[in-house]
Amino acid sequence: MTRILIVEDHALVREAMAQTLARLEAGTECVEAMNSEEALARLEESPDWDLAVIDLMLPDLNGFSLLAVLAKRFPDVPTIVVSALDDAASIRRAIKGGASGFVSKASSGDVLRAAVKCVLAGGIYAPDLEPENPAKRADAPVSERFGLTAGQTRVLDLLAQGKTNREIADFLGLSEGTVKVHMSAIFRALNVSNRAQALVVISRNGTRL
Repeated sequence: MTRILIVEDHALVREAMAQTLARLEAGTECVEAMNSEEALARLEESPDWDLAVIDLMLPDLNGFSLLAVLAKRFPDVPTIVVSALDDAASIRRAIKGGASGFVSKASSGDVLRAAVKCVLAGGIYAPDLEPENPAKRADAPVSERFGLTAGQTRVLDLLAQGKTNREIADFLGLSEGTVKVHMSAIFRALNVSNRAQALVVISRNGTRL
């Protein structure tokens, strides 16, 4: 079963997203929350969440702030931002803030489902953007240069320390399956196919993650 938390204050929009994602696959469960407080309470109730879909314009805590809270308290729950604020700056800020995906509210249900499938598989889903700065800052952390989320950065840090997937899982309190999902996403971001190649990329780009 896939469990998805939808955080959106407009009931009609929230219900429409729930209906759209319920068709993702058999057994998909969509739970709705109308604000950040309710969303955090839902996440606290059970550890069995596969994804959170959040709006940026929430009444009690804006979506960017909620992303920061989720990255700290629930690092193994990936997030997708679905928002009418779909300018390049907002998209970049959301991804840098820990979101694994960004979908404009002007998009179709098919696009939303495609984004969810991508993120659940460990990928990053966002509109194509022109580089903010074609020449990546030489002093930028590896995580920033390759667009890694907070959770992926923590896993990469432990990988760089030579820890196995099981050791990483135990250290972070995650399942080994979740660590493997993070590893796959890291390898795609770094454009490598294994741990040894990832370590080479880290070495070439500096050790600061």
